Amino acid sequence: MRKLLGVWLLACAMPAMAVEIDGKIDPQEWAGAQHVDDFRMTQPLTRMPGSQPTEAWILATPEGLAIGFRNTQPAGVPRTRQRVQRDFDEQVDRVNLMVDFDGDGRTGYNFTVSSTDGIADAVISNENNFNDDWDGNWRHAVGEDADGWSVEMLIPWYIAPMRKASGDKRTLKIYLDRVIGSTGERSAWPAASFERPRFMSDFTAVEMTHYNQSLLTVTPYVSGLYDNVRGDSDFDGGADIFWKPNGQFQMTATINPDFGQVESDDLVVNFGATETFISDKRPFFTENQGLFEYTTPSDFSQLLYTRRVGGPADDGKGSGDITAAVKVNGSLGATKYGVFVADEAEEVGRSFGALRLVRDFGSQNLGMMLTQVDRPYLDREATVLGVDHNWRPNQRWNVQTRVFGSQIEQSGETTRDLGATLWADYEMDRGWRQQWIAMHFGNDLQINDAGYLSRNSTNYLHWEVRKRFADQPEQSRYSSKEWRWRASSSHNDHGEKLNNQFRVSREGRLRDGSYEYAQINVNSAGVDDLVTRGHGSVKRPSNFNAYFEYERPRKGRWGHQLETELYSGGLAGNSKIGYSIQYEPTYFVSDAFSLTAGVYADHTPDWLVWNRDSNLLGSYDGREVHLNAGLDWTIGSKQELRVKLQAIALDAKMRQTYAVDGGGNAVVSPDKVDDFSVKNLGFQIRYRYELAPLSYLYVVYGRGGYRQEANSEDTGQLLSDSFDLRDDEQLLVKLSYRFEL
Repeated sequence: MRKLLGVWLLACAMPAMAVEIDGKIDPQEWAGAQHVDDFRMTQPLTRMPGSQPTEAWILATPEGLAIGFRNTQPAGVPRTRQRVQRDFDEQVDRVNLMVDFDGDGRTGYNFTVSSTDGIADAVISNENNFNDDWDGNWRHAVGEDADGWSVEMLIPWYIAPMRKASGDKRTLKIYLDRVIGSTGERSAWPAASFERPRFMSDFTAVEMTHYNQSLLTVTPYVSGLYDNVRGDSDFDGGADIFWKPNGQFQMTATINPDFGQVESDDLVVNFGATETFISDKRPFFTENQGLFEYTTPSDFSQLLYTRRVGGPADDGKGSGDITAAVKVNGSLGATKYGVFVADEAEEVGRSFGALRLVRDFGSQNLGMMLTQVDRPYLDREATVLGVDHNWRPNQRWNVQTRVFGSQIEQSGETTRDLGATLWADYEMDRGWRQQWIAMHFGNDLQINDAGYLSRNSTNYLHWEVRKRFADQPEQSRYSSKEWRWRASSSHNDHGEKLNNQFRVSREGRLRDGSYEYAQINVNSAGVDDLVTRGHGSVKRPSNFNAYFEYERPRKGRWGHQLETELYSGGLAGNSKIGYSIQYEPTYFVSDAFSLTAGVYADHTPDWLVWNRDSNLLGSYDGREVHLNAGLDWTIGSKQELRVKLQAIALDAKMRQTYAVDGGGNAVVSPDKVDDFSVKNLGFQIRYRYELAPLSYLYVVYGRGGYRQEANSEDTGQLLSDSFDLRDDEQLLVKLSYRFEL
């Protein structure tokens, strides 16, 4: 016994050796690691011990942060064998490592490994906001036996910028969890939950030996595109450069980047007055972008929306041509900084710049962000300055404040305005929680040159109460429920009431891993000040909407998703009821091959659509049908094939034409507006082969088209006709390879 004890003490005293990432937990390799076995239930949030034992090991090595998991899962607990592609969201057996490398609750990184060795990674900001657009280079392996399965991960120290360590020790904050796919049960250490307003702040501080890694990589690409409609070809080349000499400095640059359609955005037909938000998956813009997160409670709003770079050109002809972009992240003492610069070519090109500073003060942190966009084609220069403050005085409170202003100089005139938001969450006892949100966006606030804001001219207040029921009876089909009640009021900056709203919703998690969400909104009468695009506000009667969502993960060969909604609106208020329904089943031919065929249909009996350059509104009987189909085939650990088909058919029959008078009343007009119909198609076949980490060969075929006509037609016929659309038909081949120098 003394000899064994001596060997163990000697192993603990020795410097950390390399861990072989092979999915096998070797006690000798993990000697000296911190051992964790107190995993507590967080879905449902009972904080009781997990139903199946889980162990983990945490070890700092010269090569990176090493994490090992041992997940006990006997034959009586079904194992999910489904193969998943990168950044999956399927309900499968998996483990998560989440790390806040600076321990200040500002930015974290999530690393997920499934039981079939599929991976996902994401950046965490604002305590519990996950963005999976980022892809990191890290190692992982899975092992399996009759009693359970194991995971080993190695996260290189160059994965993210870090503050300078104090001496030879570094303190990270870490969270680990394990999810059982067949039930959805999640057990975690510590017992923190991303469904609470405080999440990253509740990670456990772990002190470990400090190691430093430098890295220089160059990722050149070549691409060739053949346009089958225009009969021409295009060849291009460029490179991404990543340099991290130490933990306190990191630079990413891109030269003549190619952002060809290796990813396909979902089709959107938008006749509304607000812009559709689309996330950015381009590697340069996702690499260590978390520091630049400056968001508000308004949906998707942010001061730096990277889709602006290379977006629609200012002359309305095509997209901006990015010549180069540079991003620098680092830290000086307790202050983090970030600099972002991008430039587009030719006289219609824009120049983008952003500066970000963040300082941590223990229970609070303070940040500043400055963006500037020069748009010479429009004789416009836009500057936005914002200050953000996050305060966590204790375990119960989480308070976020934002103050920002814009200055627009265009054609010799200057316009300025301000915005401010306050978001406060208070965690009470016995599962109760309250939330207060206040927002003010000035009438002349303009941040959309570099950022995203769905609307300005807003004054909004809401108060919400939640109650979590985590302990359900054993005979209940639910493992947990949460009820929410919200009252809100919204006015524009001219004093007009947009609406008052009362909302009640319930979220339910079932013992078979399924998920339910139901919501009812009751809205007062108010005005719509956007629909006429500046030609006057129109009064709208009271209305409601009721929404239900159900998701059942794979059981046997099938998985199911269902969404349905009833709603009123338009000028008819509650006298006309519309509906929408979406059903998307997935059939699994095998664990690696699945087929999806979803249908969406809606009927809006009083749909208000603006008639361009006037104060006329058309009230339409609108019907819309979507077909969403595709296949996913994980051919092996290095190859995947995706096929994605989206077709949209929209038919709008004119019911009545209205003119908006000076009092905001919709008055029947003798002018007529036309019926119209839309058909839209998007089809992509994408093959990807991983040559090495973050090095890929893509072969992508895409075809699509859009057609809007001044006539009404049956949606079934429109959907069928959409398959003949051929505005674009392209074949793209792209090769990129990452060299470490």
